[in-house]
Amino acid sequence: MSDLFEAPTARANLPELSVSELSAAVKKTIESGFGHVRVRGEVGRVSRPRSGHVYLDLKDESAVLATVIWRGVAARLSIQPQEGDEVVVTGRLTTFPGASRYQLVVEDMAYAGEGALLAKLERLKKALAAEGLFDAARKKPLPYLPEVIGVITSPSGAVIRDILHRLRDRFPRRVLLWPVAVQGQGCAEQVAHAIRGFNALPPDGPVPRPDVLIVARGGGSIEDLWGFNEEIVARAAAESRIPLISAVGHETDTTLIDFAADRRAPTPTAAAEMAVPVRAELLAALAGLEERRLRAMNRRLEESARRLRDLARALPRPEQLMAERAQRLDMLAARLPRALIAFAHAKRGEMARGAAARFGPALLAGAARERRRALQALDGRRAPAMRRLLRDAARRLDELSARARPERLSPRLARERRMLADLSRRLDRAADALTQRPRDRLDKAARLLESYSYKGTLARGFAVIRDEDGAPVTSAAALRAGMRVAIELHDGARPARIEGDAPQPRPAPRRAAAPDGGQGSLF
Repeated sequence: MSDLFEAPTARANLPELSVSELSAAVKKTIESGFGHVRVRGEVGRVSRPRSGHVYLDLKDESAVLATVIWRGVAARLSIQPQEGDEVVVTGRLTTFPGASRYQLVVEDMAYAGEGALLAKLERLKKALAAEGLFDAARKKPLPYLPEVIGVITSPSGAVIRDILHRLRDRFPRRVLLWPVAVQGQGCAEQVAHAIRGFNALPPDGPVPRPDVLIVARGGGSIEDLWGFNEEIVARAAAESRIPLISAVGHETDTTLIDFAADRRAPTPTAAAEMAVPVRAELLAALAGLEERRLRAMNRRLEESARRLRDLARALPRPEQLMAERAQRLDMLAARLPRALIAFAHAKRGEMARGAAARFGPALLAGAARERRRALQALDGRRAPAMRRLLRDAARRLDELSARARPERLSPRLARERRMLADLSRRLDRAADALTQRPRDRLDKAARLLESYSYKGTLARGFAVIRDEDGAPVTSAAALRAGMRVAIELHDGARPARIEGDAPQPRPAPRRAAAPDGGQGSLF
């Protein structure tokens, strides 16, 4: 009974603390009891505000621990936490009085063993494969013999010496080295920057752009090779326009860059062998091809020569081919003079008949008649035209006279009359000149017609014999006994009758034989 009355009294004697004082006491107790701890768990929610600090949750099956990474520590961590990663963190436990909670301030972070790294690698590999970064259709073929080879590796390791030694043994090529860190902090960023830097070189710039790239590193643990498993490296390798060979680690090591690269080499030395062929083997292959080419050419020439000899035996001799052509040429040469003479005779006859048909008296007479009619038409049109012109001028003058006063129009009327008289004289001269030229041509044609007329020939003592139809008789053989004809002289015509037989034709003059046995020339 006495205990029941003492308990409230004991509690009433406890010191009274403020909230801040109690929070500070709890903070001191926790920090002194858990100065440094190592905690293993799975990364849950991750928050990265603009301040640079990182807030995340560490969890397991039954508890969640609030964790904070201050900005300076987050910048120097070897890994960046991602949700789902299994990590081991080292830090100190403290409280956050503003939210009445305790939290772990991280000083270091690492993946929780190889299994956690492999799980993270598998998740990233599946995500990148789903985007198509590892598709075989994206792989580019390697050039057969590159001029420049770009190597991305550490300048101080044995890898670059192995690559240069192997290239020198197989086929020396120009090598550009881009030095990078191949493990630890900044490795992934430097490798990605080197791949993109080589691709950014202009083809014709002062620094030659490589034809193929080699990303190389020696063997190591999964933690050592982890920089080549980063997403930034895989994306840079997949985006490279220059064919890329991955040679990271030993043959049993596999990284994400191996899947994103165009070719994977088991070792850096094997990457150099993939990049260039063996020069000695290439020279031997070229020598073999040259030997085959010479043998094929000689065989082709021998076959062509044999075929040519076979065809030559089937051909006739040149003398046989030329004999027939020469004989035909001699025959044509013998026929050529006679053909020329006959051709000249035919053309002369055609010319005589054509000239008689085109340039006879009838043609000239028709032309003269046409000129005469044209001249008469012009002469007949001149007088009416002049009369119309005079009438129009007189009518116009009358109209002007009626509208104007005589005293003002008298000078103008006199001037117009002088102009009218002058125009009348010019019109007469123009009409005379216009008709004179056709008249002269008509007179010339008439004189030419008269010179071609047979009337002048009759005046010189010749006569024209016409038959009963009035057609001229041009051959004695056309006259028959008893035939009535008309004899036309220069002063008239008289009828006559043909008596007796037709006269015998006069023998044609003999012509000298041509030297070639043909008819003699008429020229």
